[in-house]
Amino acid sequence: MKSRNRNMNNQKVLYEELMPAEFVERINDCPIAYLPLGTLEWHGYHLPLGSDDLQSKGFFTELAKSIGGIVLPMLFLGPEVNVNKDGFDYVGIDHYSFEDGYPQQLEGTAYYIEEELFVKVLEATLWNLSRAGFKIVVAHGHGPSNVTFGKCIEKFEKQFGLKLFELWDIGGTGNQGIQTDHAAFNETSLVLGLYPELADMDRLQEDADMIGIWGLDPRGTASEEEGRTIISNKVTVVGNRLKEELSKLKWAKREMKYSNMKKLYNE
Repeated sequence: MKSRNRNMNNQKVLYEELMPAEFVERINDCPIAYLPLGTLEWHGYHLPLGSDDLQSKGFFTELAKSIGGIVLPMLFLGPEVNVNKDGFDYVGIDHYSFEDGYPQQLEGTAYYIEEELFVKVLEATLWNLSRAGFKIVVAHGHGPSNVTFGKCIEKFEKQFGLKLFELWDIGGTGNQGIQTDHAAFNETSLVLGLYPELADMDRLQEDADMIGIWGLDPRGTASEEEGRTIISNKVTVVGNRLKEELSKLKWAKREMKYSNMKKLYNE
């Protein structure tokens, strides 16, 4: 990859914001696509419903600014445990947060699709990314989506000629990984580190209702500083691995040279 003289913090890395010439420049330099596997889901009283996407997209944005590549829009639909009780579907944290047989709807959850359909969406996404010229795709976000993506890597790599990675496999797990609990120390710290204005720790007082928080209690442990430290460390670890993988590849440079253009506008 060529060295960058431009201001890293001012880089445009989000796919939807790039103009065609900017897209060509970035993909020619570093043909990596980052796919945030988000949700719209309860993450405690203190975090926003889009926490999964905010974390994965935010981390990928920092990574793209560091080593190159393009961050895709969030894929917010995903598979999950779905429990039907008395004719109503309770999804994921609706089920895990309560005693067996007593699921309850936690407000804001709106992302569930069957795994088979999710795999088809992934397949269509990767087909499109392959024809657009990407060579590496890194996905991460909501846990069940990560697991499903990981199960399909071998099949999709053969199908599309892409090199695929799930972030947990190259960025580590545990409290110092990326999105390794649910609204607890790790995720709360990451949201604070990326978007401190979107978290409200005052909603988790000593006697607060801790529904839907799975992992180390974030009260007194999670912080903006912890989040920034995790992000910085993982940008280095993941970035080095991806640069190593990219060094093994060759790719044709894309150009915007067109012919036989039809006039579609009115003067």
